[in-house]
Amino acid sequence: MLTWVIITFISGIILIPIIRKVAFLIHAVDTPRERHAHIKPTPTLGGLAIFISFSIGFFLAPIDRTGTLPVYLGAVIILLTGLIDDVIELSPKLKLLGQILAAVCVTIWGQVTIEFINVPFFGPLDFGVFAIPISIIWVVAIINAINLIDGLDGLAGGVSIIALMTIAGMALLLQDAFVAPVAFLLVAATLSFLIFNFPPASIFMGDTGALFLGYMIAVLSLMGFKNVTFISLLVPLIILGVPLSDTFFAIVRRLKKKMPVSSADRSHIHHRLMALGFTQRQTVLLIYCMALLFSITGFIFSFSTTWGSVVLLLLLALLIEIIVEFIGLVGEDYRPILNILQKIHRKRP
Repeated sequence: MLTWVIITFISGIILIPIIRKVAFLIHAVDTPRERHAHIKPTPTLGGLAIFISFSIGFFLAPIDRTGTLPVYLGAVIILLTGLIDDVIELSPKLKLLGQILAAVCVTIWGQVTIEFINVPFFGPLDFGVFAIPISIIWVVAIINAINLIDGLDGLAGGVSIIALMTIAGMALLLQDAFVAPVAFLLVAATLSFLIFNFPPASIFMGDTGALFLGYMIAVLSLMGFKNVTFISLLVPLIILGVPLSDTFFAIVRRLKKKMPVSSADRSHIHHRLMALGFTQRQTVLLIYCMALLFSITGFIFSFSTTWGSVVLLLLLALLIEIIVEFIGLVGEDYRPILNILQKIHRKRP
């Protein structure tokens, strides 16, 4: 399998310069605007190189691809959605439609769904007719989480690699013969792109790459952790803690300001860290560390006892809340926990 991972990586290295030239030819170029961190026009479509190099490895490697056609066709749908958006800029509704179509393809046709979970202290909870809607929401949510965090050079690619490595590691422990090798091929394809995308980037993955990676992470996490315990279901959520937290608090922030949920702002986690004085590269590396911390926690979480998992989850939630308040992710005036800690400190003799 290592041979095919290396071939996938080399394919990506070869493809990136070609895709850069194609992006310029079809005007798939990101011109700097007010919300952007880059200062010169940069070609997008890097995600196309990720997809093609992954596909080369996927179809050549000795993987059992039985029943995976819906997964791949869903990937093609989401890729085309991102590709069109990078070239002509789709409306949010049309982009969401493409995401839903991809999710429907893999859940209804491919039957990759969360059928039930075993809830601690209560027993099994069968989702029944809600299995497909819940699974579709899962896929769309993770797609958008990866897409939203794609705001700095190397950020979405690095966070995706950390998540995919963790999913692959968990799949190896579960002896999953499909999820693990596919995740490693995705890591190789994304790593080859990251070489050209790490600050300062010479190419962006664009929505082509962010939507594709989000889709694959969502599907692999479903395939690797479906029909298991409630505790195990939380593992992929913890692994994706950085992008999912950023998405959740972006929604909270916009609702608080009575803004449309789909509206853009400069208050995402990378914006707030840079506002605190970190450089672009420092911000990216700091978020990598956060993502790695979440991934390690996910590993520990999956092997903990029920009560140990509950305690770990509470500590993780407290840590997230303190980080959110410290960097002002919801708003600079939102500091309930920090205000309490400050009052306690003042009362000390």
